[in-house]
Amino acid sequence: MSLEEHRKRIDELDQQIIKLINERTGEAVKIGKEKAASGKAVFDAKREAQVFDKVVSLNEGPIGNAALKGIYREMMSGNYALQQSVRIAYLGPKATFTHQAAVKQFGNSMEYRPMTTINDVFAEVDKGEADYGVIPIENSAEGVVFHSLHSFDILVGSDLKIVAQTFLPITHHLISNSKLEDIKKVYSKDQAIAQCRGWLRRHVPQAETVDVSSTSEAVAIAAEEEGAAAIASALAAQEHGVPIVGEGIQDMNNNETRFLVIGRESACPGPVGDGKDKTSLVLSIPDKAGNLQRCLEPFSRRNINLVKIESRPSRVKAWEYWFFVDVLGHIEDEPIQQVIAELEKVCPVVKWLGSYPNEV
Repeated sequence: MSLEEHRKRIDELDQQIIKLINERTGEAVKIGKEKAASGKAVFDAKREAQVFDKVVSLNEGPIGNAALKGIYREMMSGNYALQQSVRIAYLGPKATFTHQAAVKQFGNSMEYRPMTTINDVFAEVDKGEADYGVIPIENSAEGVVFHSLHSFDILVGSDLKIVAQTFLPITHHLISNSKLEDIKKVYSKDQAIAQCRGWLRRHVPQAETVDVSSTSEAVAIAAEEEGAAAIASALAAQEHGVPIVGEGIQDMNNNETRFLVIGRESACPGPVGDGKDKTSLVLSIPDKAGNLQRCLEPFSRRNINLVKIESRPSRVKAWEYWFFVDVLGHIEDEPIQQVIAELEKVCPVVKWLGSYPNEV
């Protein structure tokens, strides 16, 4: 076939694809009306996980799975927007990694609302001003995100639940109007600075590092201040019109951050099954020797994989701690129900924080 014949064939395929997309959208809108009539949330993390698994299993190439999932993400985002306005609060400002994670989770058709603090994200969702909130929780290189630790405390006293999680690969760039040798200060979020400390020491040893509230704010400062640079994403550089002078400066190539999606309790999805769910719990464990081991043993006895444990001061009594745990499985799974029943006999507090698809 000639070039023109290939293009003609693509035009024919486009007509078929657009027709099928609109047929699919029509069915999605009908489902949305049924959900609205029964009071169900438009966003369903379980159903999304099933759709992504299905399209990946059907894909025979040459298009890659990531690209195919991206296409379906935007189709589903458009479907949500047709069904109702979905408002997403995130730890802002615009063009931060949290903003990018929110778009990765929900697509470009949502209404996004940048918030100044973690408390503001929770408050927006709790008041119904936003349908969901997106917050960073931990990084593969630096562990728990320090300013997000308060999220655990809020979840203990809140009716909100974790309804989804998403992971975002983190690529940091050095952004500045100055040459490397002329940079005197490097601005960024504390986590971003920590993730690039080795590169900074080798390439701009003369520069002072300054912690600011977000990577996006750092770029805004670098845009105006002579001899200033920022550590941030390529999107933030583009947003503020400041050039990148150092690409991929993170010290670990497999650097990524986990983000949680917070919603109201009714939005929690049912189990995906086949080991593809994660459940988050908080435990208050009496301060006695061996109690932590005794509280973890029921998970081990039922072969439940405990993938994370984090302790936080309870702020109720001095030297009393909450233990936040993530396990593989869903709250509706019988083994997890058995563990919770067993823990409730010895722990003053056992609270379910959410069950959601375990994207990895």
